[in-house]
Amino acid sequence: MEEQRSSSANNERGDAPPPKKEIYTHSADWTIYGMGWSQREEEDRGFRLALGSFVEEYANRVSIIQRRDAYEKAVGTGVGRDRTAQALQRKAGKDPNDSSAFVQVAGFEHPYPATKILWSPDKTARRDLLATTGDYLRVWSVPDQREAASAADAARVDQVALLNNNKNSEYCAPLTSFDWNESEPSLVGTSSIDTTCTIWDLSVPAVKTQLIAHDKEVYDIAFARGKDIFASVGADGSVRLFDLRTLEHSTIIYETSSLRPLLRLAWNKQDPNYLATVLADDPRTVVLDVRVPSIPVAELGAHQASVNSVAWAPHSSCHLCTCSDDCQALIWDLTALPKPVDDPILAYTADAEVNQLQWSTAHQEWVAIAYNNTVQALHV
Repeated sequence: MEEQRSSSANNERGDAPPPKKEIYTHSADWTIYGMGWSQREEEDRGFRLALGSFVEEYANRVSIIQRRDAYEKAVGTGVGRDRTAQALQRKAGKDPNDSSAFVQVAGFEHPYPATKILWSPDKTARRDLLATTGDYLRVWSVPDQREAASAADAARVDQVALLNNNKNSEYCAPLTSFDWNESEPSLVGTSSIDTTCTIWDLSVPAVKTQLIAHDKEVYDIAFARGKDIFASVGADGSVRLFDLRTLEHSTIIYETSSLRPLLRLAWNKQDPNYLATVLADDPRTVVLDVRVPSIPVAELGAHQASVNSVAWAPHSSCHLCTCSDDCQALIWDLTALPKPVDDPILAYTADAEVNQLQWSTAHQEWVAIAYNNTVQALHV
């Protein structure tokens, strides 16, 4: 994290703005399992996070929160704004006089915990779309606070699609993860415990293609920059590369020793030659170069417990963030590759094991982490 920079003398003279906060904190009513940043760049529509609950029963929830100052820009100022904010807080079951850093602006019930939450990368659409996986792939329409006629309209999130990849049954195998294609926002790829990956065309909406991707459960999927290449990882311990133009075969670019499961996958969106993956119950993050299969170009090992999530900086080809059960979020500078990278350049210690991490695409100096029922936005 950057140090706060302030000058009381300058502030008193009025020739410098007050320093921005470096950490924004929000506490949910349940353990946070899924998390996703809105990709909107407009100041009044930005700084929104969708949070998914982890409750060991059918009824779960997704809440959408927004930084208070951005929300106030969205709905205006004065009495009308205050009444809208208070009505939204009451609808969400919150204290209407709460003045915390985030405002809960919307929310909806979700069957089972959402295994992943992502906002649409289409920044030109009139309404934001949000997708979740769990029992199915679901797509939701999130209202624009500025255009809502009432507090009820502003808080209402509509399900616009429920997609089942099993043609022979109304039920489908649980979906472990998904990724939205940034170059072609109508394409979404999902991974499943039934060993398959499915590519969806949301413009129809229907299955574009489905393939058996691994020998065991598939735990994660990620698109490279561009619309054709994607990769997946799974319980068979392999990273597999696919091309939508030639799906007759895949390329195994890495396998763990003794075929230990791989849980997470993140593709460098600035340099598509690099991707990172996380082993089950392991403190290391493995960085791969697709041009040099089988041999990691780096193994980042500063964590003292299992790594839970990994994210590349959206604006940099050489910065990576990881989080772990050791309560830390670490940022790495990989400029020196292929030389060894032993230590992170930044470290943040949370109050508990960090299980989720997201680097904002729209606000590139902000990283969100989640632990227990708490989410923190960190200025990096």
